[in-house]
Amino acid sequence: MISDPDAFENRPVAMNNHNNLLQIQEHMYILDDVKKPNVFRNMFPYEEIPKIPFNDRTVPHNMPKDIWITDTTFRDGQQSRAPYTTDQIVHIYDELHRLGGPNGMIRASEFFLYSKKDRDAVYKCMERGYKFPEVTSWIRASGEDFKLVREIGMKETGILVSCSDYHIFLKLKMSRKEAMEHYLTIVRDCLEEGISPRCHLEDITRSDIYGYVVPFCLELMKLQDEYKIPIKVRACDTMGYGVNYPGAVIPRSVPGIIYALHTHAGVPNENMEWHGHNDFYKAVTNASTAWLYGCCGVNSSLFGIGERTGNTPLEAMVFEYAQFKGNLNGMDATVITDLANYYEKEIGYSIPPMTPFVGKSFNVTRAGIHADGLLKNEEIYNIFDTGKFLKKPPVAAVSNTSGLAGIALWINNYYSLPKERQVSKQDSLVGHVKEWVDEQYAEGRVTVMTDEELEKIVDKTATESGVSLTQAND
Repeated sequence: MISDPDAFENRPVAMNNHNNLLQIQEHMYILDDVKKPNVFRNMFPYEEIPKIPFNDRTVPHNMPKDIWITDTTFRDGQQSRAPYTTDQIVHIYDELHRLGGPNGMIRASEFFLYSKKDRDAVYKCMERGYKFPEVTSWIRASGEDFKLVREIGMKETGILVSCSDYHIFLKLKMSRKEAMEHYLTIVRDCLEEGISPRCHLEDITRSDIYGYVVPFCLELMKLQDEYKIPIKVRACDTMGYGVNYPGAVIPRSVPGIIYALHTHAGVPNENMEWHGHNDFYKAVTNASTAWLYGCCGVNSSLFGIGERTGNTPLEAMVFEYAQFKGNLNGMDATVITDLANYYEKEIGYSIPPMTPFVGKSFNVTRAGIHADGLLKNEEIYNIFDTGKFLKKPPVAAVSNTSGLAGIALWINNYYSLPKERQVSKQDSLVGHVKEWVDEQYAEGRVTVMTDEELEKIVDKTATESGVSLTQAND
């Protein structure tokens, strides 16, 4: 099943209609069945911080016309927290369907199949009948795991096909040739059953791209041609080593990996996915880079929940998409806030307050000078119309640094006052409240004022002044 070097003789030369240059249609990338593992010790000296070397070889941008998001909330996302209940999984799946909108921007969601709870959730989600997100599974490259896929009747499944020598030699105790033949056997089993395989190239950012990954993917593309069933390839940055810098050396170069898979292994853009981790704070940047260089799919999890430092946050890629394409293409971003509230109130998961888009403090200002700007025009200190897209207008937290402007902004937002009734920092109501706030901190207070405390003093002061305020929750 491994390519023979003789098969590359007399390779045809043809015109590439994208760049109008003659190119050899098939490249000679043959499995390098090394005797000892290549662990790139020059880049990954375990006793030191990993290195990012450069060779200044760059590849062109190749943004596909259509790009999308896939979800691993119920697979990788469940590996780092208490398992979801079946009902919770179904509710979140419904919300992902709503978030993805009529154009199915959340293309697929992957599930474990090992427990009865997970299988029950799969059946219930499949019963929903949604085209998107498509319900898919994840298995190890084993016959026993494949039986579960076949029994449930999955149309697509992910298969763990670890590709670095760290995994092949040190974990699986195989040679590269043995690993490749083992993986291809399971892939062929899927194809024989009419199931579309999604090959998870785990630890790709520590793998021999041209000595193993490209030759393996060339074999996958041959099987795709033989069976006429799509074979997807997921590039998994398992340890978060990927970088987006132009001219960085593979296997750390995200552009270089995507270019190799597409140009040299022949994997179609629509069959490629990027799956990244956030160990070096690069999950979102690397996912966006994968889009830029030709990968149609970016795999993510809600709020970035996943192994160790987490996965690429799904909500981040919603707004990355909008910035690249100029619109949300039907996605309902307000669902992100609904999901955040559900996680907090129903699941009991505490989202760190500074988390972009979903944390309680992501658009909260505590500085009086910023609050003053927001009072005059919220565009000055708000990233976009967060009230429109996330149902969360900018707010002010009141403390000793908020000043009159911060208190005025808090009153206007908390009581949802229409523009014609909004208070300014010159209003006497605001001045009286500030006097009370200043007294609290003069007496030694060190914490931010709570909404309940502020509501009590504002209502008391407003009543005494004859001012009518309509609360947001009335």
